[in-house]
Amino acid sequence: MRFFLEEDGGRPRALWRLLGQFAAFLAITAVLSGVLTSVWLAAGSASLGESGRSAGVSPAFFFIGSLASLLAIFASLWLAGRFLDRRPLRDFGLRLSGGWLVDLFFGMFLGALLMTGIFLIEWSAGWVSVTGAFETVEPGAPFALAMLLPVGVFLCVGIYEEMLSRGYQIRNVAEGLNYPAVGPRAAVVAAWVLSSSVFGALHLFNPNASLLSTFNIALAGLLLGAGYVLTGELAIPIGLHITWNFFQGNVYGFPVSGLNPLGATFLTTEPSGPKIWTGGAFGPEAGLLGLATMLAGVLLIMLWVKLRNGKVAIHTSLAQDPRKLPASETSKSLSPE
Repeated sequence: MRFFLEEDGGRPRALWRLLGQFAAFLAITAVLSGVLTSVWLAAGSASLGESGRSAGVSPAFFFIGSLASLLAIFASLWLAGRFLDRRPLRDFGLRLSGGWLVDLFFGMFLGALLMTGIFLIEWSAGWVSVTGAFETVEPGAPFALAMLLPVGVFLCVGIYEEMLSRGYQIRNVAEGLNYPAVGPRAAVVAAWVLSSSVFGALHLFNPNASLLSTFNIALAGLLLGAGYVLTGELAIPIGLHITWNFFQGNVYGFPVSGLNPLGATFLTTEPSGPKIWTGGAFGPEAGLLGLATMLAGVLLIMLWVKLRNGKVAIHTSLAQDPRKLPASETSKSLSPE
């Protein structure tokens, strides 16, 4: 039984917690997607549009899938926290407060700033041309209404992917690796790298993906995870993820991880620069310019944390089981060391 349970027998080991939560997430997502799709079809919203596309490929189904995943991540983390981890949902980086919201807005500003920098560099170098503005993917659709689709999708994606890849996986991998010979700091760093590698691998089968795009997406995982391992909270990663995707696809018209923009775009652009720099059909995340921007983003996050907290340090609390801390130390468990 020691292979499955921790030494005190109180809960499953980290590997089984990770597998259990992920299985629950997939199962709940499948059920909710089926229910929401059935409701959508029953409402009569799946008729053929002017473009002749069937309901099965309607852009609205991207939102249905994203909403199902968002609801599923909250349900699966609550279940995992209650029955596997033995901790409340807020321990996965969701200790909401005024400071949490400040970090969230910083993350949103940073995502917009980084993607704007990519666009301006490509535009000034002649690597991208602007061919239109305020255009909708579905001809004749109202622009404001069409823009609601990507806003909804990227809000859902930014929240559920960060709760899964950073909030749950980094914490549990770090706890699982926190042996005396490793130590909590090294365990958190290793969990940060491992979770980012998995994040990159999950994008390997996206349209137009390559080994370089997969490597860069893994580095994007490091960028997103930086805010978590340096603050112990998901505010910066969630904000950054939302606006990085939205500005990439629906403000500047770039592909988002190989996928064409949904709904509408403020600018319609056409890439023409070297693929090694621009990322080509996969989007900026697969190019060297995107890589440089991610590194700059990590430095800006470190600067922000320094300004906010007075120092930059790994939150070793992410590798510690709060049940084993003295009651007087529980309130201090989120302090970096």
